[in-house]
Amino acid sequence: MLGTAASAATIPTTTAHAANNIRRTFHTNPFNSLSSSHHSILCARFRCLSLRSFTAVSNKAMSHPQTLDAPHPQSSAAGNKQALISLSDKKDLALLSNGLHELGYTIVSTGGTASALENAGVSVTKVEQLTCFPEMLDGRVKTLHPNIHGGILARRDQKHHMEALNKHGIGTFDVVVVNLYPFYDKVTSTGGIAFDDGIENIDIGGPAMIRAAAKNHKDVLVVVDSQDYPALLEFLKGSQDDQQFRRKLAWKAFEHVASYDSAVSEWLWKQTVGDKLPPSLTVPLSLKSSLRYGENPHQKAAFYVDKSLSEVNAGGIATAIQHHGKEMSYNNYLDADAAWNCVSEFRNPTCVVVKHTNPCGVASRDDILEAYRLAVKADPVSAFGGIVAFNIEVDEALAKEIREFRSPTDGETRMFYEIVVAPKYTEKGLEILRGKSKTLRILEAKKNEKGKLSLRQVGGGWLAQDSDDLTPEDIQFNVVSKKKPQDNELCDAEFAWLCVKHVKSNAIVIAKDNRMLGMGSGQPNRLESLRIALRKAGDEVKGAALASDAFFPFAWKDAVEEACESGIRVIAEPGGSIRDGDAVDCCNKYGVSLLLTNVRHFKH
Repeated sequence: MLGTAASAATIPTTTAHAANNIRRTFHTNPFNSLSSSHHSILCARFRCLSLRSFTAVSNKAMSHPQTLDAPHPQSSAAGNKQALISLSDKKDLALLSNGLHELGYTIVSTGGTASALENAGVSVTKVEQLTCFPEMLDGRVKTLHPNIHGGILARRDQKHHMEALNKHGIGTFDVVVVNLYPFYDKVTSTGGIAFDDGIENIDIGGPAMIRAAAKNHKDVLVVVDSQDYPALLEFLKGSQDDQQFRRKLAWKAFEHVASYDSAVSEWLWKQTVGDKLPPSLTVPLSLKSSLRYGENPHQKAAFYVDKSLSEVNAGGIATAIQHHGKEMSYNNYLDADAAWNCVSEFRNPTCVVVKHTNPCGVASRDDILEAYRLAVKADPVSAFGGIVAFNIEVDEALAKEIREFRSPTDGETRMFYEIVVAPKYTEKGLEILRGKSKTLRILEAKKNEKGKLSLRQVGGGWLAQDSDDLTPEDIQFNVVSKKKPQDNELCDAEFAWLCVKHVKSNAIVIAKDNRMLGMGSGQPNRLESLRIALRKAGDEVKGAALASDAFFPFAWKDAVEEACESGIRVIAEPGGSIRDGDAVDCCNKYGVSLLLTNVRHFKH
């Protein structure tokens, strides 16, 4: 009996040692240096020995727990620090790998990253040497294995976690550096991508490793951005642990994966249904800049760029290039966006001047210098300190006019602007504008694409709608009065209609000869907006066109009649009021053309 017991007692130790010998063989012999038959035999032996070892050790643990002598894996606990690196974007890989080697880390890596490290002369252990499995299924399965995820997820302060690793011969990872397949770039590339190719570019193992390391950030440092490599290496050189640094990296990792998943979700929804309003919606935002303050100095603020797939190369003020001037403020962004959206809708050379998101001056001319002067003239008081936008290139002549133009109110005061925005500038034009003011912000923007989803926040939720892309070319101006408009009057009505679309409700615009004469905005009643517009237009109102963003609730002794009495010759409005008949009768009485568009342009 004693002899039999002694022989049985040697089984676990002998088997465990054999298993470790085979494991060491994998650590020192990459699969590409082994024959396929050798590879299969070794893995088969390893699995067989592991099973025998587990059974024998378990039996012994039950009968002689005090004599259990578990195998010792290669782990950071034993002094062997390991870093796992798997990168699609290999920017600064040499900096990272050399820095880790100098700090005594063993580098474990996958596929292309391992090859890049070997080509650079960096010692590397391939993942398959730890898993005893080669990459499978065209690379779909590489790191999804307990020998990898066990080493990432094990908590060092939990005895039973470390015992489990020790039992199965799994080492720990102290650093995990991963970035993902370039799904975003692939699906937004010129010409698009086939559905099956898009699917193959969805990363699985990468997000799993990132999430695992981020969850266990107390023990594992996770890095997803090459810009963090220097900070990582400096941290590892230090003698003190900083949990805040670890948490920041973990936050960034989860954010990285969330943004990646949102791109996949957005793409797959469009491939499957295509509806612009899905049952759930994730909008990935990336910080572009911290702002000095919000709408008011006591409000903190920042500016984020929308990284949705639908916004790639779709234009807009968010992706504008700033060539000069002070940093943009919260209000600057709102005003620049309003000016750019307005001026981009006009086909002919046009200048738009905006103040507090409302266009206070608009003019279209073949001569852009004249258009600029007329846009300022519409309301020079409001234009001072505003935003001026153009839909054509700013050249030397236009830049000089912007720099030197005097206010029409006194003919002496040089006009001051917060921002100039245009699709492009000549070198000389930029040079001249830079000389106007150190603070003048000069933006170069791309026209917004149509068909975007418009989002707006309310307390506890968001409103989503199609962008208002309709222009006069998209609608019918139906004549409902006895008097039909002349061709020039119809053109004036269409111009006023395009302007009023960008004015805050209740909105009235008076225009003639492709220029705004006056506008009234944001009033609780339409009559008051009309009176403001009439006052700004002055004597030029005679023979002009008027556009209203919504119908007139009353006509007699109200806005319609006052407009007719002032000399307006054509009115364009959506219609839809129960008193539309009164508006028709009123216009017929004064010999004014009335056009109904059946399209409303509310703007809040």
